[in-house]
Amino acid sequence: MGRPGRLAGQTAIVTGAGRGLGRAIAELYAREGARVVVASRSALGCAAAVKSIEAAGGTAIAKPTNVGVKSDVVDMVGFAVETYGSLDVLVNNAQSWGTREQPTGLPVPTPLESFDDAELEWTFDTGFRGTFWAMQAAFPHMRERGGRIINFASGYGVIGNAGTVGYNITKEAVRALTRTAAREWARYAITANVVAPTARTDSADEIERANPDGMAAAIAAIPMGRLGDPRLDIAPAVLFLATDDARYVTGQTLGVDGGSLLHA
Repeated sequence: MGRPGRLAGQTAIVTGAGRGLGRAIAELYAREGARVVVASRSALGCAAAVKSIEAAGGTAIAKPTNVGVKSDVVDMVGFAVETYGSLDVLVNNAQSWGTREQPTGLPVPTPLESFDDAELEWTFDTGFRGTFWAMQAAFPHMRERGGRIINFASGYGVIGNAGTVGYNITKEAVRALTRTAAREWARYAITANVVAPTARTDSADEIERANPDGMAAAIAAIPMGRLGDPRLDIAPAVLFLATDDARYVTGQTLGVDGGSLLHA
């Protein structure tokens, strides 16, 4: 008989789990025994992730969710508890760019002085507010039993990357939110941490196609000389923060970035 999974018997929500990094996290959590609620704006992406998890012997259910809509986020948390009876881990990975009317899969570089209000609002809604709403909705279900909240930031915000002010302030707001939750909710055995990854994702591939020289320069600046693999490099760190091994870690930003932010 194999060892019990590190998340055996736990319920986890992973947003943005229809593809890329979120899917890698959802699949690893399922392999470690979690019952995973796969949340994504794409119903097809949700279904594909669930199919993959079930084919590997895991347990998962799809919940198409637009994290830029508060009622969707609240419904997502309620659905998880109604389906599996508890909520133990919340991974807020989803992020959209563009505008509410025309969302995009990556930010379009735009100077600060001409950054559009609609894009600022949508980036903030899907990044910061979606995370905030999910945390508020999850709290009553974690208050009596403890829990793990894992949010996502970016080196873009840490260094103030040029041309992406909406994304930068969104991700730095998520870090401040996480520190606040860590301080206020520690008494309930709820930890709240941030992962700041540098990963080979679908968005990174799109950026590379649009600007291969820029991507090559960015990769060259990483001390390890490569982007992280979502399954081999990033998801295991997100797993660690969900386990009892990290029960005394809270309010931290974990850079899983090959040394990218050593200067920060």
